Amino acid sequence: METNLVIKKMLPEDWEHVKSIYLEGIARGHATFQQDAPSFEEWDCSHDTEGRLVARLNEVVVGWAALSPVSSRCVYAGVAEVSVYVGEYHEGKGVGRFLLESLIERSEQNGFWTLQSGIFPENKASLAIHKKCGFKEVGRLERIGKMNGVWRDTILLERRSQVVGLM
Repeated sequence: METNLVIKKMLPEDWEHVKSIYLEGIARGHATFQQDAPSFEEWDCSHDTEGRLVARLNEVVVGWAALSPVSSRCVYAGVAEVSVYVGEYHEGKGVGRFLLESLIERSEQNGFWTLQSGIFPENKASLAIHKKCGFKEVGRLERIGKMNGVWRDTILLERRSQVVGLM
């Protein structure tokens, strides 16, 4: 792992760095169905306020992770979708795993008992990191969405907390 790497709560002033890393993920083609980054206001409305982290290396944002509630229905209040993005020059250095481990800890501190992630099968690094962090593959969503005119599958993974939601 990168030395001098720290995980901090994402602040609104981090948005331009977060957006830039998100756009890198979009450009690589195996991170999201999105074709462009949303505005901060749109992104802000769709992500849990306590489940937003950035990885800083020497004060520079090199990755981010966030939770998005899967539903507004009260019964799903403890279930969130995970997003983890690492800048292309920092991939393969432990940043993604450190972010995901930190996000899991933050999620449990805030009452989340189930985390989900939908990952393209081609994104082998992300699949491996999630599995190392306790996510289990629960299915494959076949032809779930089109990207540039091509149907794509996603692998659905979930992680159940061993701390929250046991009773």
